[in-house]
Amino acid sequence: MPFIYWDPTYVLVVLAALISLAVSASMNATFRKYQSVRSLSGLTGEQAALRILQAAGIYDVSIRRVSGNLTDHYDPRSKTVNLSDAVYGRSSLAAVGVAAHECGHAIQDARGYVPLKVRGAIVPVANFGSQMFWPLFIMGLIFSMESLVNIGILLFLFALIFQVVTLPVEFNASARAIRMLESTGILGTSEVPGAKKVLGAAAMTYVAAVVGSLLQLLRLLILSGRIRNDD
Repeated sequence: MPFIYWDPTYVLVVLAALISLAVSASMNATFRKYQSVRSLSGLTGEQAALRILQAAGIYDVSIRRVSGNLTDHYDPRSKTVNLSDAVYGRSSLAAVGVAAHECGHAIQDARGYVPLKVRGAIVPVANFGSQMFWPLFIMGLIFSMESLVNIGILLFLFALIFQVVTLPVEFNASARAIRMLESTGILGTSEVPGAKKVLGAAAMTYVAAVVGSLLQLLRLLILSGRIRNDD
């Protein structure tokens, strides 16, 4: 059927991809800029993370080095702050800012931050939804089975909800990170704006993901006939 190969809604797919590429390019450029600026304290990402965790009274979280580029993350299951090669042993503003952000997630976990708990609870269904929504949706269109179309859209909504819940989690982690960098003296007053720019650019990738998913939802609604496409 034609819609499998081409339809006007591909414009939405292209638009989402362009937004993602633009935001990603901006983030990488910002990270590279502040990766070349050494923090006055000279602390590496690993050392800054350790100081922040200790200042927050968190002693059951370990810090690990992981391979890859900007693969930094906090794992609540293993209680680990995982820092990439570009962050772990580097003493740049970018490295310290990213390390502090991941510690922000550890602090959220320790303080029982509700959005983080909600996000963790919906991970399984969100992952399933992101993998299965398109096959079920397409099958529903091919065989004119509205129930499958509806299930596909519903599964996609779970994935979208996960992305929406992720926004306050990420912005809050960055806010906690900046406060800790200031209160612990890891960064001076003149250095904080640079760290904010790095974390702000990273946060915009999550915003772009939500925008992309909203465009995808619009496409699903058009293809299913719930929104009329007069073009």
